[in-house]
Amino acid sequence: MQINVTVIIINIFAILGIGFSFYKNKEKSVKALKIALKGTINMAPAIGIILILVGLLLGFFKPELISKLLGNQSGIIGIAMASVAGAILMIPSLVAFPLTASLVQSGASIPVAAAFITTLTMIGFVTLPIEIKEMGKRLTFLRNGISFIIAVGIALIMGAFI
Repeated sequence: MQINVTVIIINIFAILGIGFSFYKNKEKSVKALKIALKGTINMAPAIGIILILVGLLLGFFKPELISKLLGNQSGIIGIAMASVAGAILMIPSLVAFPLTASLVQSGASIPVAAAFITTLTMIGFVTLPIEIKEMGKRLTFLRNGISFIIAVGIALIMGAFI
């Protein structure tokens, strides 16, 4: 089993942060940890369902197909498909990053992964009605359009340098 250095570093910082928090104020730290635990428990069913769906999808779509549709040879079409999927889907980042890593391990290219993640986090197709109500139709479509263009640009830049 290979240990990821990044995971170790992140966990060390998390442990140091919790230790510092307890040093500064034990009561607030305990309250914060209880809130975090409650949030984790509330999110667990949704995350479980998404992970099951991801597992099923990866089971149905062989790495060769993923590589063909989303790999380096897919070019701008692969980036476009990932961008549209990211813009439409509403997946928590906690699930999106491991999902994207699984896709990359199955043959998806880095630019496609970048397009998926950036559109997923920057564009809210599902939340459009709320955004239109709060900011107006013009500003909402302008923000989402510019975000989409930027996300595709990021993917293309990632493809040029990686």
